[in-house]
Amino acid sequence: MASDAEIARSADLRPIEQVAARLSLGPEDLVPCGRHIAKLPLALLARPRRRERAARLVLVSALTPTPAGEGKTTTSIGLADALSRLGESACLALRQPSLGPAFGRKGGATGGGRSQLAPADRINLHFTGDFHAIASAHNFLAAALDNHLHHGNELGIDPRRVLWRRVLDVNDRALRRVVTGLGGPAGGVPRETGFDITAASEVMAILCLAEGLDDLRARLERILVAFTRAGQPVRAGELRVTGALLALLRDALEPNLVQTLEGTPALVHGGPFANIAHGCSSVLATRMALERADWAITEAGFGFDLGAEKFFDIKCASAGLDTAAVVLVATARALKMHGGAGPDAAARPDPAAVERGLPNLEKHVENIRAFGEVPVVALNRFAADSEAEIEVVRRRCAALGAPFAVSDHHARGGTGALPLARAVVSHAEKASRSFRPLYAPGDPVAEKIQTVARTMYGARDVRFSAAARRDLAEIERLGCAGLPVCIAKIPGSLSDDPGLRGRPRDFELRVRGLEIAAGAGFLVVLTGDVLRMPGLPPRPRAEDIDVVEGRIVGLA
Repeated sequence: MASDAEIARSADLRPIEQVAARLSLGPEDLVPCGRHIAKLPLALLARPRRRERAARLVLVSALTPTPAGEGKTTTSIGLADALSRLGESACLALRQPSLGPAFGRKGGATGGGRSQLAPADRINLHFTGDFHAIASAHNFLAAALDNHLHHGNELGIDPRRVLWRRVLDVNDRALRRVVTGLGGPAGGVPRETGFDITAASEVMAILCLAEGLDDLRARLERILVAFTRAGQPVRAGELRVTGALLALLRDALEPNLVQTLEGTPALVHGGPFANIAHGCSSVLATRMALERADWAITEAGFGFDLGAEKFFDIKCASAGLDTAAVVLVATARALKMHGGAGPDAAARPDPAAVERGLPNLEKHVENIRAFGEVPVVALNRFAADSEAEIEVVRRRCAALGAPFAVSDHHARGGTGALPLARAVVSHAEKASRSFRPLYAPGDPVAEKIQTVARTMYGARDVRFSAAARRDLAEIERLGCAGLPVCIAKIPGSLSDDPGLRGRPRDFELRVRGLEIAAGAGFLVVLTGDVLRMPGLPPRPRAEDIDVVEGRIVGLA
């Protein structure tokens, strides 16, 4: 089979106006960013829906990630293309890739094989500048805060209790902890701080959850940036730069329209990571897809326990969204790794190893049912998968009462995903229940965390550090206990221990601290050793990237 880059280069991309026409949009509705990318003005959301039936939202999530890969984005793209082949009106709503993974361990995130977004090089790199706008807004707020400290500190901010760090969309472990303000009086007020990756920025989460410009303004003003020496909270609005932040983010708030290799419309907007943030594309892009098509296909990052739990308990709960179907992506390779096989052995047929890995699949099916949903299990097929391995998964899904489909979209595009599309349509037509959140807003914060840990992860209990207990008391004092929890946890295990694959049992989830993301509207719960500024691996993907005859290569 040809490489991803070769397949992408051979594709005949449509002008973006033709892609927009599939959403009943004309050239006058677009803000073009070249021939194959456009921004969609928010005013389009005010238009009445002209389609005959209510749109259906489909969430795609996956097993606990392994080095073998699961393929949520590829499956989402294949499913949307297959729905289009069935004569359905479909639109994707996906997250934008981050430069950190693109240059680091993972590589790009625009799908693969014959199920790709295009133009992949632009989407994976600078795209329309949204990430740069988010980083600029975040870092300008940090600069404004330090400037306030330098010029008299009228608000009485305690430099030791400044909460607002800086961000960068590059993996750089050397910047996790830094000291700023050195160099004497002209250099500002010395204090300890650090950098997070842009995907972890609260501004990113705010942009993804905002319902429009007015809501964006209100959320920016609510950001908790520091405490005074008297212990009182200081909000971003008190620094009087909200208007400047809004000006930096105005264009970034508009969803970006691109296409799949088969011409299906795709809105790529926002990019929080599910292990350190809420992991979903923007509410505005999701609403736009629902307004302009009959099927909106979105995804929630990493395993269902991380991104999809937050998709329901944070995104859907705050925006009033609900799903018509949930797709759980599995691969025989990933199941073999959960069954104890190593990366090399995972590529060889081994039905017994698949069988041993099924408890991880079972746990995620159980997790989806906790929200009142029954998933369609999609086996993302690899060329080396044997019929015996596929049959092992098929039998277990039948026993679990979960619809099952084998999808060959990587090799065959939308045609290969037709069985999955038919299963999703059939399942959505039968489903009639609304999702139920895991916890109520009024539940105590510690109880919310315990509910997620026990229900989603299978933890026996939650162990709070002394610092975390102080944070819980501070959250109560500030009146923020009604916010949902956004648990920051490693993605490679249901537990907070990366060495535990499969379905860990009888473990404690370790909570080391909590932070208030008042603008985003949730509490960040830091567990185990999770980091918000990754480092580069020994051989980063960046070493493969080059420009040859004017064309970017190696961005896999």
